[in-house]
Amino acid sequence: MSLSSILSADAIDSAIKDCQAADSFCPKKFFQVCGLSKKSAQDVKKVFGILDNDGSGFIEEEELKFFLQRFSPGARVLTDKETKAFLCAADDDSDGRIGADEFQAMVLS
Repeated sequence: MSLSSILSADAIDSAIKDCQAADSFCPKKFFQVCGLSKKSAQDVKKVFGILDNDGSGFIEEEELKFFLQRFSPGARVLTDKETKAFLCAADDDSDGRIGADEFQAMVLS
């Protein structure tokens, strides 16, 4: 399954363009612009599965760095500052990684 089967290519492009500059990525805004925040809980879980590159059931810091590239291969890598801020914003149980429920709560809240 690909992200483009859940989100429109135009919406993904708009979201990527919105955060091209270093340190301009805001997860909540990205989810709104790409349309993920308007999707069903089931669709958000599917997206989580795609983003969980190693299939561990969690998105770890190393996977977060390449978050934008999962949406568009030519996109930039997140800065360390953006990666840490994203992790802090979603990691409710402070275990250093984002689980499916934490991701869903962040996207849909």
